[in-house]
Amino acid sequence: MKRTRILYAAMVILIVFLGLLSRKISGIPLATGDALWALMIFFIVRFLLINSSIRLIALISLSICYLVETSQLYQAEWINNMRQTIPGRLILGQGFLWSDFLAYTIGVLAGFLIELILIKRLNTAKSST
Repeated sequence: MKRTRILYAAMVILIVFLGLLSRKISGIPLATGDALWALMIFFIVRFLLINSSIRLIALISLSICYLVETSQLYQAEWINNMRQTIPGRLILGQGFLWSDFLAYTIGVLAGFLIELILIKRLNTAKSST
């Protein structure tokens, strides 16, 4: 289990790097960064709830993403001030877009599929030893 958690932590670090890089390179659609953000959320939730089912991880991750996006409709001064900081911008986002829901769904679905592939490979590797 410790090895698996290290793998999930490494995935999160890699995804953060790719997400930040996607914002720096022109020509990469903004939705790519949003999908990567959702993928990162998926692997953070997986790291925290390592023994939970993949379906539950996907449901929780999608709920977090949708709640964060919906929270962007709330425009109180205190939360807008938080959104002006780099961590606030990265965690809370800046503006509500319906299209972000699709990007989040794609990101979580990608995490779900990656997880299925990893589980299959890990189980195959364990059974062959």
